[in-house]
Amino acid sequence: MIKKLLSPNVWSTNATDFASLLLRISLGLLMLSHGIPKLMNLMNGDMQFGDPIGIGIPASLTLTVFAEVFCSLLLLFGLWTRLALIPLIFTMIVAVFIVHINDDLGTKEPAFMYLFGYCALFLLGSGKYAIDSLLNRKR
Repeated sequence: MIKKLLSPNVWSTNATDFASLLLRISLGLLMLSHGIPKLMNLMNGDMQFGDPIGIGIPASLTLTVFAEVFCSLLLLFGLWTRLALIPLIFTMIVAVFIVHINDDLGTKEPAFMYLFGYCALFLLGSGKYAIDSLLNRKR
C-alpha cells in the first residue's frame, strides 16, 4: 500500500479518468457560480462590466458569459471538452494578466487556480466518464 502511494506511476488509468471527472465537475460548477450572476446582468441589460481588451463593454460581458456559463456547462458534462476549455483559458489569462495585473497575489489567486486547472484538464482530456468518450466510442 505504501509503495503504491509513493510511486508516481502505479495508478491505473481509472485514476486518471476519475481525476479528469473530478476536475471537470469542480471547475465547471465553481465557474458557473461566477458566470450565472454575469448572465443575469446581461439579460437585465446591466452592462456594468470592464472592457479589459478594448472590444467594448457589451462584447466583453457577452464573451465572458459565453465562457463562464456555456463553456462551463460543456466542461461539466465533458462535451467538446478541449474546445470548451479554450475560451475558459483565455478568460482566465485576461483575468490574471490584464484585469488583476496590479492586484496582490491573494486577489489573483482564484483566477490563477482556474487557469492552471483548465490547462491541466486540457492536457488530460475529458476522460472516459464524459460525453466525449461516448461520442468517440460510436465512431
